[in-house]
Amino acid sequence: MGMPAKHDQLDIFNNYLARQDERFRPTLTELRSLIRSIVPEAEESLSYQVHCFKTNYMLVGIGANEKYVSLYTMSPPLIKQMKPELGECKVSGATLHFKPGESLPVELIAKIVHARKRENEDIALARKKTK
Repeated sequence: MGMPAKHDQLDIFNNYLARQDERFRPTLTELRSLIRSIVPEAEESLSYQVHCFKTNYMLVGIGANEKYVSLYTMSPPLIKQMKPELGECKVSGATLHFKPGESLPVELIAKIVHARKRENEDIALARKKTK
């Protein structure tokens, strides 16, 4: 069972986006485009009402609540390690929150996505070695 076709992945996102408050849609779309540009091979899905990206394992997720658009890093150790670089970002656990309409910290998000991809590759490699 391979990766869903590109149009299926876009359908997954568009269906997710249609259920979100209109004021969050541009930021969610920008965030998805940024993540897709970094990991075009990522598989997209929904998990726990969050739009997720997967390479080997869950990579990151994006979502929205009443106030914010969120980037779910799925890695508390990474956020702890990057704390000095997070600056003004609102952080809750392993999740970064952005106000809709504010410009996204593109370099920071790219760094997080790259780091998460490396973490997933390291886990996959370690699991292969133990087999």
